[in-house]
Order: sequence, then C-alpha cells, then structure tokens
Amino acid sequence: MAEGDTILRLARRFEATLVGETVAASAPSPRGRAAGIERLDGRRLESAEARGKHLLLGFGDLSLHSHLGMNGGWHFYRRGARWRRPRSSAWAVLSGGGWEAVEFGGPTLKLVAAGRLRRDPQISRLGPDVLAADFDPDAVIAAMRADPSRGLGDALLDQHLVAGIGNIFKSEACFAARLDPWQQVDDLTDGQLRDVAQAANDLMREAAEQGRGDRAVYKRAGRPCPRCGTPIRSRGQGDANRTTYWCPVCQPPASG
Repeated sequence: MAEGDTILRLARRFEATLVGETVAASAPSPRGRAAGIERLDGRRLESAEARGKHLLLGFGDLSLHSHLGMNGGWHFYRRGARWRRPRSSAWAVLSGGGWEAVEFGGPTLKLVAAGRLRRDPQISRLGPDVLAADFDPDAVIAAMRADPSRGLGDALLDQHLVAGIGNIFKSEACFAARLDPWQQVDDLTDGQLRDVAQAANDLMREAAEQGRGDRAVYKRAGRPCPRCGTPIRSRGQGDANRTTYWCPVCQPPASG
C-alpha cells in the first residue's frame, strides 16, 4: 500500500539511480502509450519529488505524475536483470545509467507541462505534506479545523487536510498518540491534534528511513494490544468505509 513513506523512498531511489541521466523511455502496455510515456525518450531526468502520495518526475518542461493507489508500484532493476512481472504489463520503462525503473498499475500516470503542474487539481488541493522537510503540525491543525465534524481517523485520510497518510499510519498514529480515532476533530484540543500529526510524521519518517517495522494495531484485530493486552478492535470508518484499528482501553472515547 503506497503511503507517503513509500513515495518518499521511491523519490530517493530515483535520485540514487536515474536523476541526472538521459533516459530511454518506452511503454510496453497500451496504458503507458496512452499517457505519452515515449515523449520522454532521450530526455534528462532532472528531479524526483514526493508530494504526499504523489510521485513527480521532472524532465525539463515536462513532468511525469504517478499515483500508485492500492496496487500500483515502481520496480528498479539492474539493466539485464530478470523482471518479476511480464514486460507487456509495464506502463512505463525508464532506462539509464545501468538501471531500469518500471511502473506497473495505479490510478494516475500522466505527462503534465511543468508550468501547469502546480495548478493540477490533484496537486494544488493537497493539504500539508506529513513528510515535508519543513513539516509543521500547526498547519495540519489549521487544515483539520476546517472540517471539525469529521472523526479523527477519517480526517487523517483526507488528502485535502493532510497529505501522505494512508490507512496503515492513520491507525498507527492514533494509537501512538493514545487518541480515539472515532472522536470528532471538534472535540480534540490543539495539543491532541498536534500529538497525532507529530506521531504520523515520526512513524512515517522512520518507515521511510528504515523500512516499515512491526505494527501495533493495523491488521491486528482480535490480537492483544502491545501496551495493555486488550484485544484490538476494527471497524469501517468514513464514507469510504476504510477499516480502522484501535485499542479500546489505550484509546478510550472522551468522557462526558
């Protein structure tokens, strides 16, 4: 599942392999050809940027915008290495410097004029990036106060309020901050919102640096809480009915 930590790792992988290289670009799948991937052939990859769950690859006056959703992925191979998936299913292949970066699947893969990228609704409407170098929890608080009736867990998934958090780190951040994910944003103090925003930043930055470690609550329904031993609970939340995991003892509902 591609949350902000995955995209940040991908951007860093591009920086270590293909940024600065003139690439050969191809699109074995019709989906990639429809996106115009072959227009990048012979261009220099100048930058790789993570913006929430979006990967932005800069090729001068063109940018390649990728969003992986639930099932998409970028694979990196040494030139000539055997791929883990059929070549015919690759949407984009970028080759250079002895490496091949290969994209399979995802809801968004498109070329955008660099000057228009920041006006693209998918990018311009994103909230504060939880993994930005200048991350400011107070910016997240201000954004979440604009929709105060939302449950905390549901609000954390809204990319217009805070960009980069997905279902894993929604649940894990609420657990780390000892907050009930069902409590309405309006009933939480600024300090509590700051705690959960900072917890998401800390957990996701650690995952980006070291890889994802053991999970405290995510997909652990019925198993004992690592703090108190109470069975973890789970239930669908929000309009999208994404499953939230929490400990009813360590994350009690507000009293009164």
